[in-house]
Amino acid sequence: MKRKLIAAVGVAAMMTGIAACGGDSGDNASKDPKDRTENLTVWLMVDAQSTWPELVKDVNAQFKAKYPKVKVNVQYQQWADKAKKLDTALGGDKFPDVVELGNTETMQYILNGALAEIDPKKYDNSDTWIKGLKDTCTFEGKQFCVPYYAGARVAIYNKDMLKKGTGSDVLPQTEDELLAALDKVQAEYGKKDKRFSSLYLPGRYWYAAASYVAAYGGSIAEYDEGAKEWKGNLSSAESQKGIEHFINLVKKYNKADQTKDEQDHANVMANEKAALLYGNGWEAGSVVDGANNGNPKLKDKIGTAGMPGPNGKALPSFIGGSDLAVTAKSKVTDLGQEWISLFTSEKSQEVLASKNILPNNEKQLEPLKAKPETAAVANAVPDAWFTPIAPGWTSIEKEEVLENMLLEILKGASVADAAKKADGKINELINK
Repeated sequence: MKRKLIAAVGVAAMMTGIAACGGDSGDNASKDPKDRTENLTVWLMVDAQSTWPELVKDVNAQFKAKYPKVKVNVQYQQWADKAKKLDTALGGDKFPDVVELGNTETMQYILNGALAEIDPKKYDNSDTWIKGLKDTCTFEGKQFCVPYYAGARVAIYNKDMLKKGTGSDVLPQTEDELLAALDKVQAEYGKKDKRFSSLYLPGRYWYAAASYVAAYGGSIAEYDEGAKEWKGNLSSAESQKGIEHFINLVKKYNKADQTKDEQDHANVMANEKAALLYGNGWEAGSVVDGANNGNPKLKDKIGTAGMPGPNGKALPSFIGGSDLAVTAKSKVTDLGQEWISLFTSEKSQEVLASKNILPNNEKQLEPLKAKPETAAVANAVPDAWFTPIAPGWTSIEKEEVLENMLLEILKGASVADAAKKADGKINELINK
């Protein structure tokens, strides 16, 4: 789910130890659960510590009731350095048994043999797991991780600004109507601040660009059955239309630095320099979170809605989220799998849903499609797109290729030339 997290070094060395070690629970698995005395180390991201700590506590209590002598050690990680720490840990002798991975991270660890295979039948609602998450855990028909929660990108907007500019705080449902509204908002607020953007769409925001590519029927890459390999598809006519549409929006509405990425766009809205963003659903909370450079004064003034896209349809969203896996080096594989089973049970997923976090399955997602606080993001999930499920896609180099392509176009290169160049680089990287 999180961008630029996969370490580009150390993976080969990390796998040397794993290949020689495929861990399992050995004879311990046959012991009475009350006699098990091992340790289980779980790496969760800090989101669980800050937003659903009671779920972690409850699952640990359930686990302890069955395995009273097993010590569960939950360690919370930060997204910024988790991948580097994990690669280092897996290359040594102190590693987690259970690890949370962003869904864009999982394939690299699957291909490098770092994750143990799991049986989906042991997990609640696995028959309705959200496809975009399940696919990130699947390789050659085998499952190597368990979907944890989902996310999608939506329109995040300042209701007061929209209302002052247009007379209504309800986001228009078609792109033509939305752009007409944005023009009015720009006229109202832009006359006071030349750097105000009614739509703040950063030029290197490749997730957004790829959403417009998907809206026109294009894609980043496609699998060539004849050649038995993936090939860049950005220079296709459909993809070029999407790229051009995105660039035109950036050039018209982003009045700030158009060459930036989206990492600080919630802060831009918090500073009231933007009326509309296209971001992760949780970023609406970031806008008003005073503890993280947000603006509490905007509480109750920030709305979310499905982002209108070209041709009268909703803009396809990138499917984000996290997965949970047992590491292949673990000596307590069965304990790790059971802990994950409890943590992703229907009961546990209900806790996440109660906090407006999207569950891992369609069954429990359905009620959130009608809930005002979650309708926009929940409805964006089923038809969301994902990066190519290709062995070579896992490096940050691919993201840089896309960002550089957009930057070149903003600096004057033609869409056709930049897309063709990007396809060539993708072809070099994706089939490594």
